Amino acid sequence: MADPFRTRDVVPDFDRHVADYAARSLITRARLPMHADIAYGASPAERLDLFLPPPHLATGAVHMFIHGGYWRMFTKEDFSFVAETVTGAGAIAVIVDYALMPAVRMETLVAQVRQARDWIVAHIGAYGGDASRLTISGHSAGAQLGALLLDASAPAGAIAGAVLLSGIYDLAPLKDSFLRELIGLTDQEIRDFSPLARRYKAGANVRLLVGELETAPFHQQMHAFGSHLAIAAGLRVGQCTLSGADHMSIMADLGTPGTQAAVHLVDCLMAGQSVPADGWDQG
Repeated sequence: MADPFRTRDVVPDFDRHVADYAARSLITRARLPMHADIAYGASPAERLDLFLPPPHLATGAVHMFIHGGYWRMFTKEDFSFVAETVTGAGAIAVIVDYALMPAVRMETLVAQVRQARDWIVAHIGAYGGDASRLTISGHSAGAQLGALLLDASAPAGAIAGAVLLSGIYDLAPLKDSFLRELIGLTDQEIRDFSPLARRYKAGANVRLLVGELETAPFHQQMHAFGSHLAIAAGLRVGQCTLSGADHMSIMADLGTPGTQAAVHLVDCLMAGQSVPADGWDQG
């Protein structure tokens, strides 16, 4: 039986998408004004790339993107193309890197992503950004890391909105997946870093997306996490299944202005606005 979490087994053009991510990102880095490899911490992995919108479009909004890859693959350079959607909407795009498992444990990744958020809040004003208009997005494992930026320990008002795509919010099913031999999730990591096990507080506007063609666990986890946020925390949360999208194409679409995923991202950038009713399952 195919492992529903092993993307390569369920997305036939997996390798094409990976190559396209990298190729599109090279074009973005050549085209957009950017500040590359800014240190947000002391480790070589603790770096971020910052892309600026055209001055006539700049709104002061800031968006942080956290890449996926099951905590074990990819770098920020593979996802520069997300900045096309963000900067086109007048916001500053911040694409962050973090260390990869199994060289470090998940505790390190979570701490690094939080440190990147704190750097943005403290320093983005020097680049024309408004820290009070910080939103985030993340894909797959990046959605899990992004969700942990929203929990009850987060500084009040630190994040105005989030778009979490194809997220893994309960780590328990992964313990016996193909990842067992690759990263070896521990029982402690599952308890400590499953977003479904965390407490949240009201504040951020959260949008949960999943592709229509993704395997059942991703749909189940989106609905479970959406209910958890709405019922347990009273957060403004919406859920949406994107037609025709799979686990890789939904990520490609996030950096393609005009697609379903990109439209949701642009809406999120309008910090402080409510979740749109059309196309959403509330809570």
